[in-house]
Amino acid sequence: MTETRRRIFELDALRGLCILGMVIVHLVLDWHMFIGGFTFSPVFVFVRSWGGVLFILISGICVTLGHHPIKRGAVVLGCGLLVSAVTWGMEFFGFAADVMIWFGILHCLGVCMLVAPVFARLPKWALPVLGLCMIAAGFWVHTLTVEPAYLFPLGLMRADFASADYFPLLPNLGWFLLGMFAGKTLYAPRKTLLPKVNENVFPLPFLCWCGRQSLWIYLLHQPVLFGLFYLLA
Repeated sequence: MTETRRRIFELDALRGLCILGMVIVHLVLDWHMFIGGFTFSPVFVFVRSWGGVLFILISGICVTLGHHPIKRGAVVLGCGLLVSAVTWGMEFFGFAADVMIWFGILHCLGVCMLVAPVFARLPKWALPVLGLCMIAAGFWVHTLTVEPAYLFPLGLMRADFASADYFPLLPNLGWFLLGMFAGKTLYAPRKTLLPKVNENVFPLPFLCWCGRQSLWIYLLHQPVLFGLFYLLA
C-alpha cells in the first residue's frame, strides 16, 4: 500500500471517539427513560450537543479524501431510512414512545454526501463562506415555526414536530462544508498532520477500529442497549 493510500489515523480515531461518545449518550438516555434517576451533567450536555457536529466535520473532511461519495451517501441515507422504519415500528407496536427518528444524523450525512460532488466543484474559498452562512441560517430557522410538515429536513419545523434524533441540513450542511474545506486545504497532501505520533499506542488502534466501523456501531448499539434496558425494566 502506498503512502498516499494509507488511511489517516487521526481522522479514524476522532470518528471512533465520536461514535463512542454517541453510544454513551444513548446509554445514559436509555437509562433515564427505563430506570430514571440520572442527572444530566454539563459534560453530558456538551457531548450530546457537539459530538455530532464534530462527526459531521470529520465526515466532510473524509468525503474529499475518499471515492464514490454518491454511492456511500446512498448507503448511509438508506440506513437512516431503515432506522426511521424501525423506530416507527417501535412506536406503532407500543414498545416505546417518542423514539421516532425523522431526520437523524444518518439522514443528514447521507444527503450531505450525495450533494458533496456539487460543492466540490466550487472554489475552495466558497466552501467556508457558504458553510458559515448555512450555520447562521440554521440558528435562525430554529427560532421559527412553519405550517408545512415536509420542511423539517431543512430545520423548519411545525410547532408539534418531534424527533428522537434530529440533525437538519441547516446548520449541519454548513459544518459538512467546513469539513470539506479542511479536507481540501489541511489534508490536500492526503497525509497525516501528526507524523510523529505513534498510531499503534493504545487506545489509538481501538479508536481507529471504531472509526472504521462507525456505521455498523451506530446501527447495532441502540437495539442492543434498548433491549438490555427493556429487559431490566
